[in-house]
Amino acid sequence: MTKTGRCWTAAFGLTLMTAACGTSDATDTGREVTPIERTPVSQNEFTAVEIEATIDELVTEINKSSIEPMQMAVLLKSLNSFFAPIATGASRAVGELGAAGRVTGNVLGPTDASAGHEEAMGLQTQQIKQMVADGAEGIVITPFGEGNVDVIKEAVADGIPVVTLDTDLTTSNRQIYVGTISDTAGRAAGETLLGMLPEGPGTVLIHGWVDETWVDGVERTKGARKVFEAAGYDVLVHPVIYDDEEKDVDVMKKEIEAADPPVVGLIGLFNDSYRCVMGADAAGAPDLPIVTFDFDPKTADYMRQGRIKATHVQRQYYAGYLGPYIAYGIKSLDLDATRKILARQMIDDSRFDLGVYVVPAGKVNEFNDFLDEIGATQ
Repeated sequence: MTKTGRCWTAAFGLTLMTAACGTSDATDTGREVTPIERTPVSQNEFTAVEIEATIDELVTEINKSSIEPMQMAVLLKSLNSFFAPIATGASRAVGELGAAGRVTGNVLGPTDASAGHEEAMGLQTQQIKQMVADGAEGIVITPFGEGNVDVIKEAVADGIPVVTLDTDLTTSNRQIYVGTISDTAGRAAGETLLGMLPEGPGTVLIHGWVDETWVDGVERTKGARKVFEAAGYDVLVHPVIYDDEEKDVDVMKKEIEAADPPVVGLIGLFNDSYRCVMGADAAGAPDLPIVTFDFDPKTADYMRQGRIKATHVQRQYYAGYLGPYIAYGIKSLDLDATRKILARQMIDDSRFDLGVYVVPAGKVNEFNDFLDEIGATQ
């Protein structure tokens, strides 16, 4: 483990820091390159075909270039839960680049969440500084928040490519963000439910977010809302009560009972959106169509029962897998050439939209098999 890893371990006390995968020995600039060989991905209904094509094109162009050894740091908020597929993807990419003699580095992150948010953000800032001091030439990071902005700005100013994953920091001058674009994801989920709704008038209840302190939550909610309002439905946004499931369900129940025109469908936009089923049941409306977000075990169970018609799942694995390749592409090909290759999924000059998987209720087992195959289970 690197010196930085030891520092972070000490900072977290008993928290174990783990290198999630592979290193390689770099070779000299200009030497004939060993071609990068990607881990094969089988084709099925959930394969992200367009993203795979983009990665193939990026790898092809990198393979044409002379070798540019890079010391890379991949720093994740966690190696577990939601971030486990990101760690898997990043580890695989670092391993493939390392086998071709192009990258040395590890995927680092805590294995528990014992530190508070502010403490963890401060520790991550320290780790970035240490990585830069130790010679990092590329950084891929899931940042904790605005407290990381200044240190990332400094790294970029020093000529270090920085790619953010999952959480964006637009003011940090990072070159590229890879993740779910919240407005687009909300629209996608809205379109799924829209096709299941009876003809209006009617009210759609959104299990969403309105507090501007969480921008992504607000944007995802707005994206869904636009779909229903454009189709002529009334919209009722129920702000999620994260820390009190009983209260969350009870408030939804009362909102469903009081809605005028009546509620004709529900949509949940976050990991606990399975609560929409509980709210509808409590209101005596078990037949309302419901679609959700993410793939919580309770969501999967309700899908198997036919209570949730479809869910929308983020592509964390691809965020992790793309990060190291993009950071290396910026060094090897330059930023403009890398952006050009990524253009099909870029919504502007700096944001790569991964999109979401749309999983119908009848495909839960197949989707689980797909996640197992690519190593993206949480």
